[in-house]
Amino acid sequence: MADETEAAPQAPGVDPAILDAISQTQLATLGQQVLLSGGAGRAYQAVAASAAIAVQDATDMLRNISTVSTTAIGVAMAQMLEGDAGARETLAAAQATLDTAVRNYAAICEAAATALKGFPSA
Repeated sequence: MADETEAAPQAPGVDPAILDAISQTQLATLGQQVLLSGGAGRAYQAVAASAAIAVQDATDMLRNISTVSTTAIGVAMAQMLEGDAGARETLAAAQATLDTAVRNYAAICEAAATALKGFPSA
């Protein structure tokens, strides 16, 4: 990489202002700090996208478990109304499953946020 302090190259028949403009553009777009910052920015965007996908997947998981658990709770309540004492265990298990899913969702979201906060953005 060229030293950022060197003068614009000389070319016969080309206006020095044009050469200087090209040189300045190269420094602005291809300088070491620009390339490092750009790479870090792209890496941060990739980590952010991965974190967003993890949260989306966790949301889908919570929605699916909520649907199944709510259905199981409804069936267990109907069985309880019919006098089935064993339905209480089903009700408790369905509620425990839902509670665990909520905790897992919170942990996944927290882990995604922590990973993103800890990743350098520039």
